[in-house]
Parts: sequence; structure tokens; C-alpha cells
Amino acid sequence: MTDRALQLLRRDARLAALAAFPFDFDLTRADHVEEVRLASGGPLEPVAGDDTGGTYFVCADGSVLYADSEGAAGLIGNSVDEALEILIGLPGRLEYVDLAPGDGEEHILARIAETEEEIRESYGIDAERTELRTALGLPERPPVELVTRLHAALLRTEPDFLLLNAEEGGAYRLLEGHRRPPLWETVLAPGRADLSLLREGRSWDEVAHAPARRALALRAAQYDRRDSDLALLRHLLRHEADASMTDELRLAAVLVGLHGRTEDLPLLHEARETTYDTYCGLGGMPEPGADGDALRAWAQGLDDSLFGTDPSDEPSFTWTDLAQAQGRDELVRVTLIRALDEIDLRAFVNAREGRRPGSSDADELNALAHRFERLGDSCQALRAQRLYVALQGTAQSRVPALLKLARLERDSGHLPSAIRALARLREGLAEPADGPSAHWRGTNLGVFVVEEHDEVAAAAGADGSLAEEVREVTEAASGLLAELSEAGRAAVRRTRAARSPAG
Repeated sequence: MTDRALQLLRRDARLAALAAFPFDFDLTRADHVEEVRLASGGPLEPVAGDDTGGTYFVCADGSVLYADSEGAAGLIGNSVDEALEILIGLPGRLEYVDLAPGDGEEHILARIAETEEEIRESYGIDAERTELRTALGLPERPPVELVTRLHAALLRTEPDFLLLNAEEGGAYRLLEGHRRPPLWETVLAPGRADLSLLREGRSWDEVAHAPARRALALRAAQYDRRDSDLALLRHLLRHEADASMTDELRLAAVLVGLHGRTEDLPLLHEARETTYDTYCGLGGMPEPGADGDALRAWAQGLDDSLFGTDPSDEPSFTWTDLAQAQGRDELVRVTLIRALDEIDLRAFVNAREGRRPGSSDADELNALAHRFERLGDSCQALRAQRLYVALQGTAQSRVPALLKLARLERDSGHLPSAIRALARLREGLAEPADGPSAHWRGTNLGVFVVEEHDEVAAAAGADGSLAEEVREVTEAASGLLAELSEAGRAAVRRTRAARSPAG
């Protein structure tokens, strides 16, 4: 730790006592109420606490994160020195987390004066503030400047400093309620900048050859439509077709088609014929020789059902996918975790009140698990998949959900959990021959089930401490294999042969 003020506090008992009271930065209270970690995976060092159970953590870049005992957290300074400037200069700093520079100096000073007078009714702060600030070598900054610094630090909390409960994976709330730009606005900003360049006749090839920039420029054009954009839209369409079927390819075709120019039909059909996927994805397109009204009607139909002109109407996954393409993984992670927390809370309330969960939550959980896995966040992927399994009401839907859960547990090294997931899966398969999951024997599902048993048995066997569980899973795999169709058994044998050293 390089912060000079913190080192002085650690060496001087008198100064440490002053920091603890009346400024509530107590070096002896550095144990938080629960195990926590940053969603981004960076290190956290607890250095002090307060008398309410809150804890001050120092992050890898020196920023100070404060977490209270009720599940809220936020940055309060870019360094320990700055955090102490704020804590000493603004006693009762939690009274000010809602303040912003835009509130005006008069309002800010009135709030501070009111709070400090209330504090002075119980104990002194003025002489103590002067002594501690001088001893630590901290400058005396105007209160409005300190509020401005606190506000700036709080706004930096997300995405890089989101605090999680280490065991359950849920996120802490923000300490304050300051408005932040919506996700779409943050993600779309570079696309708007590129669209401006394209309209000026600049950077056409640079944007067109960069998949993420091309996609965002098309999205920007979706929400700011101009008749003069047709040439650049044609250019982006040609390059987007090379990426095979994407939502942005369909968007580019729609934006071109809305102009109703029959001379664009050959270009649109060329894009459609790029691959089998593009052929299917751009179905219904008018044939060459159709008139402009038919082309415009086709494009308008897709626009009305899939696109539109308001970015806030887009599903959030549109923006998280585009953000990940930009390499903004922490922004994606924060957004997905917040969405998962909301579903988790709804599931808890529904279970407590005896209500059935909505199908939309299950669909979103499935998508969240996929995206967390793509992000490389196995902890949150498992959390989403476990909740997804819990929301499945039939064996037909539960079996494939448990199959994926077993794989995620295995990939994360949670072998006993993977074994339990497979046991639950087999319970779903053990239904009457005419039950909803009966067709697994003659489908790829049955093959995948046996292969996952093989994978879990191999991983657990290498562990060495799960001999009985390995025997159980291996025997189950043999029994399931015997129930597969001949084609299914042959597929499993090929996989086993490829996996074996001799293979």
C-alpha cells in the first residue's frame, strides 16, 4: 500500500484513534460482515471499517470501495488519501452520496451545514478535523469540491468495481441513485461517431472491415435514418454479408430495402445467396423484377416486427452482445448480473407467495447462462443455470436443463454437484415409455446424456476421492447406453474410441 496517510495512521495510535472517532475510519474494524469479491475479479484489501458494520476496501488501482452491512457499495475516492480527505472534510459522508455538482453550491453547503450542526450536538469535529488533516498532510479543500470528488468516485463504481457476495454471487446495490446513461446510449456512442464519419465520406473501408464498428454504424443508422445514407448502407451491406447471417445483415437489408429502389434487388439477392444461413434468414425477399412498392413493403414488414427507430425498445441482449463485440466485458458482466439478480428476487418472491414463475424468466435465464458462459464467467453461468433448472415444470424441459447444468458443474470442477445433477437427470428419464421424455433413446439427447456421464466419470476418477460415485455414474452410463437406438450406441462408441489413448 503506497497511500501516505494510511501508513501514518497505522504507525500513530493517536491519529488512528482520531480517524476512528469522530470520522468513522477505524483500522480495527476491517472484517466485513460476509465474504465479498469484485465481479471483475480484481483484488480487494479491507483496511478499515465503521461503527455500522461497513468496510473500506482498497482495490488494485488504489481506489477505495465502501460496502455497508446492508448490501450497498460504492467507490468513495480514487485513493486512500482522497477517501480520507472526503471522510474528514465531510463527516457523515453517507448523508451526501445523493448530492451532485449540479445541485448548486447553495444547496450543497446548506445540506453540509445542517448535517454538521447535528453532529456537533453530540461531539466535536472542528478541532479534530484540523488536527487530523494537518498531521496527515491532507489539503483543506472546499466542501463543494469534496462533494464533486465523491460524486465522481461513486459514478466510477460500475462497471469495474461491482461488489458481489462471494458465496451466492449476488451483487451489492449502489450506494446512491445517481442517473447513469442507459446501456444503449453508452454502447451506441461509437457507432454514432462512425456514422458521422461515413456521412462525411471518411473511413468507409476502416468501418466496413471492422465487424464491431460496422454493426454499430448500422445500428446508428437504424435510429437516425436519412435518405442520403443509401450509398453507405449498400457498402456496409456488402461487407456484412461476408459475416454470414447476423441481425445486422437483416437490418442492413431492411434499411436498403426501405428506399424502394428496384436497382438494389440484385445486391440484396447477392447478400441472400452468400450462405445457406443468409438464404434462410433473408427469406421472403421480392424476386428480381419486382417493383419498388413490393421491396418497400417487404422491408417495412421486417422493420415493424424486428427493428424500429427507438433504441430503448431493443432487448437488452442486443446491447450486451454489441458491447461484448466492442470488448467491454465488464459492462456486459454488470448488466447481466443485475438482470440475473432481478430474476432471482422475483423467483424468491414467487416461491414465498406460492405463485408460478413466468415463462419469460425461464427464457431469459437460458439466455443469461449462455452469455455468462460466453463471457467466461462460470460462477454466474452456474447461478443462472441452477435457477433455470428450478423453474422447469416438466421432465421434458428439465432433462436438457440438467444436462447442461452437469456440464457446467463439471467444467467448474464441482464434481459432486455434477454427479447430483446427473442423478436428477436420470430420474427425469425414468418415466413411462409414453412419457414426455420417452424419445430420448432415439435422439441426440440420449447420446449427449451418455457422453456426459462418461465425461463426469472420467473427471471424478481423476479426482481420486470419489470412487463410489464414479462406480455409480459408470454403471448408469452403461445402463443408459443399452437403452439407446443402434445409431445412438454407435455414436457413443465412436466418441469413446476417439477419447481413449488408443484411439
